[in-house]
Amino acid sequence: QVQLVESGGGLVQAGGSLRLSCAASGRTFTNYALSWLRQAPGKEREFVAAISWSDGRTYYSDSVKGRFTISRDNAKNMMYLQMNSLKPEDTAVYYCAASTTITTRVEWYGYRGQGTQVTVSS
Repeated sequence: QVQLVESGGGLVQAGGSLRLSCAASGRTFTNYALSWLRQAPGKEREFVAAISWSDGRTYYSDSVKGRFTISRDNAKNMMYLQMNSLKPEDTAVYYCAASTTITTRVEWYGYRGQGTQVTVSS
């Protein structure tokens, strides 16, 4: 069974940085894509970034492109999201998610962790 556990959230001032981590376990992820999704209060869950576990291809939403960097460490089964130049509108619960297809479509990520809160103060 796929297990995804996020860590690294917290409170940061606008312009600051945070690094989120996701520990993945339960199976071999060679044919999977892992992603970060987020959900702000009163809003739908949205795609942030994704990475192909096998070849490292990455995808970003327009709202975070150039500020966030997704990466993975295959040997440790870890995925990361480096978030720089944070804005108050980045405030959300961030979820690690997995899919057998790399996609920006939130509904295709059937495996998700419990989430970690990121709060950016102005």
